[in-house]
Amino acid sequence: MHFEEIDIDQTHIRLKSDLGNANLKQYIFKIRQELKRHIAKNPDFLLSIEALKYNSENLDEIVLKMYESSSKADVGPMACVAGTISEMSLDYLINNGSTYSIVENGGDIALVNDEDVLCGIYSNNKILGNNIAFKIKTRKKPLGICTSSGKIGHSISFGSSDSVTVISKSPSLADGLATRMANEVNGENSEDKVSNALECGENYKEFFDGVLIISDENVGTIGKLPKIVESDEFNIIH
Repeated sequence: MHFEEIDIDQTHIRLKSDLGNANLKQYIFKIRQELKRHIAKNPDFLLSIEALKYNSENLDEIVLKMYESSSKADVGPMACVAGTISEMSLDYLINNGSTYSIVENGGDIALVNDEDVLCGIYSNNKILGNNIAFKIKTRKKPLGICTSSGKIGHSISFGSSDSVTVISKSPSLADGLATRMANEVNGENSEDKVSNALECGENYKEFFDGVLIISDENVGTIGKLPKIVESDEFNIIH
């Protein structure tokens, strides 16, 4: 099994794959250059916190995917950037013959796995800590597991969640939806915060498999989630 860390500007990839020489770093550099060129011509793409109108003609794949996902999730395009890079990186590996690859980009994960894996849930919650994980069963199709937090990380969030994790067939869309729901984790108390985020999530059920919301002493879920198991030592992937 091949392990690699790829750091290019704001992209920080941790890779576990059955492919050892796929030149993933070169591919990520290429799609990031395409993204930079679009931003240079369209500054609103970088700055907007709302979905933007777009013409799909002559757009590079990374740009089009970010427009599409952000429009469905009702967030700005950059809310989908990490999940989109994870998704496209995984597709690249699959197209090169991989049947087991996990691409983690700042907590936004795209994976395909021909054996069971554990995916840690990182929330720093005062009760749950970081000692729980999803058990992801063997699968042949890609899966996205993306998390947003109002307390951890550098991403913009207007809520105060410990973590909002979205599971979707599209990691790009899961990233945007995690941001959208995390923005709604607001209220007078923890129960209200989770309830408001769950109410928001109901509007997007067609786009995801399941959602896990953790805020202080309350936890909420929507849809179907993988089995949650206790994990003695936190790892994003193992």
